[in-house]
Amino acid sequence: MADQIEQRYQTIQFLSDLLHSGQDTEFIESFESLHDFEMAQVYADLPEQFRSVAWRLLSIDILARVFDNLDIDEVDIVKLLQELPPQRGVLVLQEMYADNEADLLQEMPARLVATYLSLMSKSEADTVRKLIDYDEQTAGSLMSTEYLAVEEDLHVDEVMRLVKKQALEAESISYVYVLDLQEHLAGVISLRDLLTHPDDLAVSEITNDRIISVKAGDDQEDVAQIVADYNFLSIPVTDDDNRLLGVITVDDIVDVIDEEAVEDYSGLAAVNVSQINDTPWHSAIKRIPWLIALLVLGMATATLISSYDQLVQQASILAAFISLITGTAGNAGTQALALAVRRIAVGSDNSGWKNFVSEILAGIIVGIATGCSVFVIVAIWKHNSILGLAVGLAMTMAIIVANLAGYLIPVLIDKMGFDPAVASGPFITTLSDLTSVLIYFNVAQLFISHFVGS
Repeated sequence: MADQIEQRYQTIQFLSDLLHSGQDTEFIESFESLHDFEMAQVYADLPEQFRSVAWRLLSIDILARVFDNLDIDEVDIVKLLQELPPQRGVLVLQEMYADNEADLLQEMPARLVATYLSLMSKSEADTVRKLIDYDEQTAGSLMSTEYLAVEEDLHVDEVMRLVKKQALEAESISYVYVLDLQEHLAGVISLRDLLTHPDDLAVSEITNDRIISVKAGDDQEDVAQIVADYNFLSIPVTDDDNRLLGVITVDDIVDVIDEEAVEDYSGLAAVNVSQINDTPWHSAIKRIPWLIALLVLGMATATLISSYDQLVQQASILAAFISLITGTAGNAGTQALALAVRRIAVGSDNSGWKNFVSEILAGIIVGIATGCSVFVIVAIWKHNSILGLAVGLAMTMAIIVANLAGYLIPVLIDKMGFDPAVASGPFITTLSDLTSVLIYFNVAQLFISHFVGS
């Protein structure tokens, strides 16, 4: 990675020098020799004064490839587009793939969207409006309207001619979709099948009519799982009448998987981990609300501990194991939370009740194993088996409760219709602290007479 960053820096410096010295032809040739991803990265990182020259030299096609490959979450892509005159900017938008174009427009203020749409042709504007109207994180918001579709009464040679004609416009040419006379999706043909069968063969003979498709309103996470399960390079999106609306390509699915992973990490950490380049101020602002909320819950734990001051004064040794029990219970709860969120994300073959029982049994097994270990360690260390029993029993019960909380909270949140990732790790940890302290001191009270003065 360090080598790539250094290479990119050198490329930016080289291209900047070419622009500074007026070597326009050399700049164009050098820039266009880069990979599409590299072009996007380099263009975004060029000093603004050189970008103002670059976009004048680069063709609309190249600029579209640049904007197609810019990451909206990492780059202020709207600002970059606004550096271009509106008339040139709209040409770039129209040359982009429709799904990327829609994503970019969704990042703009309504006023700016209206400006660009007014400069487009009616057909282009209508297509983009439909894509923009789909809810975020659905199949419709991911799909591209550039795909290869043919009628079912054609022959292989005719389809190949259409493939060659449409290849430059389509985002993906891995599959050719076959439509019936009513434009319903009838099947799919891979390019391999087209290349390996005689030209005079009817495409209906090699069409795979067992179609795996998704609806425009389907959740993007479910779509990603289907693509991953079937190893598709793209998947068709249809309406309720089985009419082909668009396709979702594997590059968009990779983005979804990355996005969902970021959401899960963010939920477990109670902070947006996608924003890694925030200023210290913005980073702090995003963390403070969560930390204050957790502080209130932590104060409840502190208050609970203080209510057992008299008990601790009777047996000061109890204080030594508070952090051990709370920390271990918190870790167990976070483990259960991570598994629960993952199970919800990818689905489970088992029923909810079976998962619940399984998690309880897992918590009991983990709790007993950990509790027995603590019992042995404390009994040997402090030469007091009763103390070891008290700590071990408290540890067992605390882990079981924390494990159950880690499982139930995301499940309940999911049932309520919210993202289970909001059941953050810090919240589970703090809640486990509260419950484990309560369990620990109540168990200790049962055995207090056996280790007072220890």
